[in-house]
Amino acid sequence: MSTPHTAASGALAPLRIRKIVAAPLAGASPKGGWSAEIRPDDSVHTLIAVHTEDGVVGHGSVFTNGRLVEAGLKVLEPLFLGENALEPERVSEKLHQNTFWMGRGGTLTHVISGIDIALWDILGKVTGLSVGQLLGGRYRERVQPYCSLLMDEPAIMADELTLFRERDGFRAYKIGWGPFGRRDSFALDEAIVRAAREAIGPDAKLFVDAGGSDAHWNANLKWAIRTAHMLADYDVAWFEEALRPDAIEDFITLRGASPVPIAGGEVLTRRQAFLPWLSRGAFDIVQPDVTKVGGISEQRRIAWMADDFGVTYVGHGWNTALGVAADLQMAAAFPDVRYVEFIGGSAYVDGILTEPFRLDGEGYLEIPNRPGLGVELDIERIAAYSPHAAALTA
Repeated sequence: MSTPHTAASGALAPLRIRKIVAAPLAGASPKGGWSAEIRPDDSVHTLIAVHTEDGVVGHGSVFTNGRLVEAGLKVLEPLFLGENALEPERVSEKLHQNTFWMGRGGTLTHVISGIDIALWDILGKVTGLSVGQLLGGRYRERVQPYCSLLMDEPAIMADELTLFRERDGFRAYKIGWGPFGRRDSFALDEAIVRAAREAIGPDAKLFVDAGGSDAHWNANLKWAIRTAHMLADYDVAWFEEALRPDAIEDFITLRGASPVPIAGGEVLTRRQAFLPWLSRGAFDIVQPDVTKVGGISEQRRIAWMADDFGVTYVGHGWNTALGVAADLQMAAAFPDVRYVEFIGGSAYVDGILTEPFRLDGEGYLEIPNRPGLGVELDIERIAAYSPHAAALTA
């Protein structure tokens, strides 16, 4: 007997896209540590809902200003209306291929990311499978999140890390941006890292993110090499964005000279952009962002390509609970994923799900094994951050 989504032959009947809506988030936008700092009312993260004619709705997330997402959806609308929502990779590639002349890798690529995540969510809901299973199988049932926090003066940094360690139970931390590398004071840089290590103890994982994609980043290769050696003294597990994001030659040199692994790639979009960085050995760890790079369809190709080059994959979709949910499903589906990023204290991560993420006693997150992304949005709570919250379900 056929179900509402199953043809008489047993195959899944097409599920047509009726509309796609955006719900920009504002009011509690966390700081980014940028030179032009994010304000709480700034729109930086946007939720996406793909609605189908049969009433099945999928959700995704975009790391982009809401006005740009809304404009991008208008541009893409003729390409996605009436498409089969059960074919995420084909539909997303159609959107990429037919908008190349508007600029590859920018706003439209970001918007397609949210659409693609939502389409995978729909496919999972209709088939009853988690996205991790749809991607080929689950290598693990849980993964370690690292608490991602902005750097600050040493005493403040230590107090904040202590709070997240004692209250939430994190056992891995990334500190980044803030004054690090921006005060022309190597002593201050070291004092921050020393304070962090002392606050979390010798057994916790510590990662350091310089934030070299910030506006007019001026710390150079010599600074990065010297700093890398300092970080090794504090058992830092990777050094992220130490240089400007287009300085591939310097990254290659830094990786060869650094005693700690070198990470980067969060600002790259489209799988093609990652190829020279992987093939030329610029990274030990690559960090594509599922909410910018083109979605799960693109992210999985990058992750497998990284695996082929022996480069460790760590997702960067930390910016909303849906980005984390997508990263968790990706973490399940690849053989060597040890971490997911988890921004500390963000309302857009902690405050928009009916069942917020909770660490277990060993500091790990369970990877949902429910259909789709495996999470449910709390529309009433989202309404505090977006006037369009109701459109995510209706």
